Order: sequence, then structure tokens, then C-alpha cells
Amino acid sequence: MTDVWYAVSDSTRRQVLARVAAGACSVGEIADALPVSMAAVSQHLKILREAGLVSMTPAGRRRIYQARLEGLAELRAELDTYWTQALHSFKQVAEASYLEEREQP
Repeated sequence: MTDVWYAVSDSTRRQVLARVAAGACSVGEIADALPVSMAAVSQHLKILREAGLVSMTPAGRRRIYQARLEGLAELRAELDTYWTQALHSFKQVAEASYLEEREQP
């Protein structure tokens, strides 16, 4: 399975993910919206699928891709953990600075 952070590290893959998150679509529809070939879009979608961020449903000769809400929720939960840690650290620094200022004559 591809690491989710590797999957979103590429700007083109983020654009593909954003397009798929906006609504289910085919490789051709994604390629029409981006300055890359259908083959390149397919490769990016493969990585996003392996990371669990998108799913594919066959529809005749086409394959329809859509965002996997579960995969996006996992990514969001990890980001929230980092954000919470950063806010906690900021709070500690701010409180320590405030106490230092109060103690000075």
C-alpha cells in the first residue's frame, strides 16, 4: 500500500484528487481539466488508489473514479493530530512568555 503522504506530495496528484473530490469522473474528464496526458492521469490515479484516497468503479469501457471518504478522513485525522500538537506547543510558549513578563519589575 502506498503511503498517503507520498500520494499527496505531488502537486499534480493533489489536482487529480481535488477534481475527483469534486465529483466522480473518468480519466478523460480529469485529463481534460489538467495539462497532462491520460496516461499520466492514470498513473497518478493508481498511486491515489493504492493510498486508499480514491476508488474506481467500472462503467462499460470507462472507469469512474471518486474520492474515498474513509481515506480522506484518515488523512484529516492525522493532520488534526499535528495541528493539535502545534497548538498545544504554541499555548505553552505563550503562557511561559506571559508569566515571564509578569514576573519582571
